[in-house]
Amino acid sequence: MTYIGIDPDIDKSGVAWLDSETRELRMITFGFADLMDLFDIMSKSDTPPTVVVEASWLVPHNWHYTPYDTRRKCASLGRAVGRNHQTGILIAQMAEHYGLRVTLRKPLKKCWQGKDRKITQAELEAITGTAGRTNQEMRDAALLAWVEAGLPIRVKPKNE
Repeated sequence: MTYIGIDPDIDKSGVAWLDSETRELRMITFGFADLMDLFDIMSKSDTPPTVVVEASWLVPHNWHYTPYDTRRKCASLGRAVGRNHQTGILIAQMAEHYGLRVTLRKPLKKCWQGKDRKITQAELEAITGTAGRTNQEMRDAALLAWVEAGLPIRVKPKNE
């Protein structure tokens, strides 16, 4: 089965294709219009994939500011978070519009060694065996697809 993990973003969303049988994983970033073109192509496939969208809007609280931020900075952060949420909602709606199976998934637990406890390139390579340069959106999308496919994630404790 094929899974498409999507980490929505305002400008370019992280997208990961995963064949759960072969564990082949490919990652890229797409703007909204290009992603809609992809949905159109996928909808015509004999075996359409399952689309997994990171649905951060399902989290009841989503604080992104610090006590030292100004009102202007807080307002700007809130606007960016809201735009990001709306992009994810529209991606999910359009995937359904194209007849694709859609799963909304809350953001995965941040338990990694990278900045803000996000997954690093090395950690993703250790889990999936996929090498190559990626950005954070691509890695997050890959994790979404990997988890949705039920594939194992072995995290080594930090003291090893």
